[in-house]
Amino acid sequence: MLAAADLNPPSDISQFVAAQWEQICSLDEEDGGPVKVKGSLRRFAEERVIGVLTHQKELDETIAPMLENWDYYRLGTIERVVLKMGVWELKYSDVPAPVVINEAIDLANWFSSSRSRTLVNGVLDRYAKSYRKDEGKKDEEPPF
Repeated sequence: MLAAADLNPPSDISQFVAAQWEQICSLDEEDGGPVKVKGSLRRFAEERVIGVLTHQKELDETIAPMLENWDYYRLGTIERVVLKMGVWELKYSDVPAPVVINEAIDLANWFSSSRSRTLVNGVLDRYAKSYRKDEGKKDEEPPF
């Protein structure tokens, strides 16, 4: 969903998410029926998608200066959305930083290339360390 939104930014996030679920759930109709995504998996995914899309500008502004010797506009779609989701999770979720970073590295490696691992690891580690310093000032609540 985040890759689709990155390539074609939605004007209405709720409508976009609903349309994406409809499309995802229709994928296996030929093989015996629609895919059902519900419960905690759906809530987990929606929380991240809506959270990232809601805080898009803030996330872009956070990530850009953390790229060493690289311009933000040069990032690939996968690297960009994985970094946005990682920064969002580090800031707004209760998932421990090592778990967020490891999962982001795995996503970048799976959907992009093994070279993306280094970039994702470096940026998210840098952000986690800088954000931890400010954790005493952390008074923001997750948007859900």
